[in-house]
Amino acid sequence: MIRPTGFAKLALCIAAFMPLAGQATAAQDYPTETVADYVLGCMRSNGQTREVLERCSCSIDVIASLIPYEQYERSETFRRMALTTGEASSLFRETAPARAAGSALRRAQAEADIRCF
Repeated sequence: MIRPTGFAKLALCIAAFMPLAGQATAAQDYPTETVADYVLGCMRSNGQTREVLERCSCSIDVIASLIPYEQYERSETFRRMALTTGEASSLFRETAPARAAGSALRRAQAEADIRCF
């Protein structure tokens, strides 16, 4: 019997996960910094374990498959600006574009939570 080498085992593992590659392709449209930032924030909120790393990575992949990066970036900008103080910050919370952007991201995150957590 021929035993697979370390490289052959890795190739077999990659081949086993190829059907999941479609999800990862969507995340390739997102900049690496954005994906890393999301995963780190997710891990800060949910724990610093390997399982949480996998779930958070799954989560951003699902979000990337549901909304294009430009929409994600717009939603995150509205969300972050809404956290600021002052009179002008209401523009980022109470306007129709702000609500629409936030709604799209919340729906994508809810779907990601169902699929990954």
